[in-house]
Amino acid sequence: MPLELYLDLHSQPCRSVFIFAKKTNIPFDFKFVDLATGQQYGEDFGKISVVRKVPVMRDGDFILTESVAILKYLAEKFGTSDSDHWYPADLQKRARVNEYLSWQHAAMRAHGSKVFWFRAIVPIITGSDVPKEKMDSAMEDLTLSLKVFEEKFLDNRPFIIGEKISLADLVAIVEIMQPVGTGLDLFENRPTLSAWKDRVKKELGEALFDEAHKTIMDVASLPQTFENNGMLEFLKPKIQKMFN
Repeated sequence: MPLELYLDLHSQPCRSVFIFAKKTNIPFDFKFVDLATGQQYGEDFGKISVVRKVPVMRDGDFILTESVAILKYLAEKFGTSDSDHWYPADLQKRARVNEYLSWQHAAMRAHGSKVFWFRAIVPIITGSDVPKEKMDSAMEDLTLSLKVFEEKFLDNRPFIIGEKISLADLVAIVEIMQPVGTGLDLFENRPTLSAWKDRVKKELGEALFDEAHKTIMDVASLPQTFENNGMLEFLKPKIQKMFN
């Protein structure tokens, strides 16, 4: 029985799991969970995961949530000597991957997601742009995360652990691409970041990279989707919390 991966490629963590499974030729069944329609809150998905978030992996009777846990599980279960670079056996290289994966939750992921919501989702819900001071503050946080990423985690290396791509680079690129999907060019005037992105895209394969990011690069379709499925009213309380 092949793995089942419950995914929506609007989600950064889902994209990382999707790309890794495809790139490393892990057989899986793609189970689409439509976040824009609230499918994760339905009864059927609740039987899969009480967390009600994606991604979710099912390997036989074993169900796993959280993208980082899923990525590590897949790397360790299906890894070979040729694919060791994704999650290296070498103690210090693995520690470097874990360091980035631990840091990014409250930094790159949090800040990139906030900018994405402010630029793409909040205006749909409220009918107006986010106040300038709040947008400026969100951009400052994201800019700082990008600076730390370049200066600490890349530190003039081709990839985070050195010469080869790892899970850390994969998780980083999908998070950075989230605000890029709103039309914000984060690579402009950042030659180090831009060169790294090109290397990551080449290692993953341009076709796979573009396949995974096609959905997020078309966020202009979200307003009509939300209007059609009633998610506007559902999301309003969540948006209000951001500004209270």
